[in-house]
Amino acid sequence: MLNSGSIKNHAGWQNAVRLDEVDLRILRELSADARMPNNLLASRAGVAPSTCLGRVRALQDAGVIRGFHADIDPATLGLRVAAMVSVVVRSEARNAMLESARTLRGLPEVQDVFVLGGTPDILVHVVTDSIESLRDFVAAHLGANPAFSSTQTNIVFEHLSAANPN
Repeated sequence: MLNSGSIKNHAGWQNAVRLDEVDLRILRELSADARMPNNLLASRAGVAPSTCLGRVRALQDAGVIRGFHADIDPATLGLRVAAMVSVVVRSEARNAMLESARTLRGLPEVQDVFVLGGTPDILVHVVTDSIESLRDFVAAHLGANPAFSSTQTNIVFEHLSAANPN
């Protein structure tokens, strides 16, 4: 839930962004429907369309709105196997943990990468076309990585997204 107040810039955490009630209304509406036309968004936020457009651009510039995307079901692309892979990073490789996570993020099988506090250190959401492809991915990109001490793979049976409640 979005609350008024400061939200720190996620990219560096150094710049706080002050959000007022209009910003929060805009963010709530865009969270529900990012394809909403500006005129409708402005009406729902209670501001003029030009004001709304300026606010959306300012929220993007501040890093509050990180982007707009299509939420595509991976199964429609033939990617029917999903897994969450927990990764423990070797203590001597902790200084390069964020770099390792960014490298994983660039792989085509990877949907999301989470750098965590505690154990595991990294959680990787992977989608592939088969169990064999998943096994090969884990072996080639995680198990063979000398920075990682261990992995645990959990198959996803069902993904109930908060972003798409249908």
